[in-house]
Amino acid sequence: MAEITASLVKELRELTGLGMMECKKALTESNGDLKAAEDLLRIRSGAKASKAAGRIAAEGVVATYVNAEGNLGVMVEVNCETDFVGKNEDFVSFAKMAAECAANSQVADVETLGQCKTSAGEILEESRKALVMKLGENVTIRRFARFNAKGRLSQYLHGAKIGVMIDVEGGDDALGKDLAMHIAASKPICVSKDEVPAEILTKEREIYTAQAAESGKPADIIAKMVDGRIAKYLAEVTLMGQPFVKDPDQTVEKLLAAKKARVHSFTMYVVGEGIEKKSEDFAAEVAAAAGAAMA
Repeated sequence: MAEITASLVKELRELTGLGMMECKKALTESNGDLKAAEDLLRIRSGAKASKAAGRIAAEGVVATYVNAEGNLGVMVEVNCETDFVGKNEDFVSFAKMAAECAANSQVADVETLGQCKTSAGEILEESRKALVMKLGENVTIRRFARFNAKGRLSQYLHGAKIGVMIDVEGGDDALGKDLAMHIAASKPICVSKDEVPAEILTKEREIYTAQAAESGKPADIIAKMVDGRIAKYLAEVTLMGQPFVKDPDQTVEKLLAAKKARVHSFTMYVVGEGIEKKSEDFAAEVAAAAGAAMA
């Protein structure tokens, strides 16, 4: 039997919003498998799937670069250890420089990006090392996305923690900006239902089926209930199906039709998304040290 630690219970509570005892019981039944325990709780309670974009677990900034023609752009996430350094002028300038380097090269990954030359003629990795020495914190380029737009690029930065870049054909600059802001607020996972990964739909259908089965209704009714839940889920997680944040009476799909516009693709970064942040518990450290001294 796997050990069910307090930190594991805490993580499951954050994912599901359910009580400590419920989470501990689910983890025990699933032998400490966090994902299996989350699925089990969702089946029992109907708890919504967790949204990793709502958990900020590291510091840093998102920076963007778009050329004058609006058809070539890059969005990059650069991380540091503290929010204080994340606001440092030199750190922010380095992030913008990394985005420009990625736009002006054809590199495919972060490691290769580090060997690119900046506009000042320096190697980007050497600039990063110099910044680490100056700031006294680890600085890393975590990821970047390059766009060669079919339409025109629009971007939106919410502070420097959430960044969106979107490729829109038709409409005007105001539409592109509004759509980028909508994505930052509503966090769709893709443009349309056809792009939702099959494995995600399969998992959601399994969970909805298990939930519906507990109602005791006939199989044909359960099938209709599941189809309805899937349709609702697709509307919630796709850009086309979501109500437009500035006019909830119409969906984004209807807005685009009215503007004779089309969204080809988008990318959203949330600083620290998916990164486990070290937790400091000074009181616990003191208590542990005292116990060790007594022993």
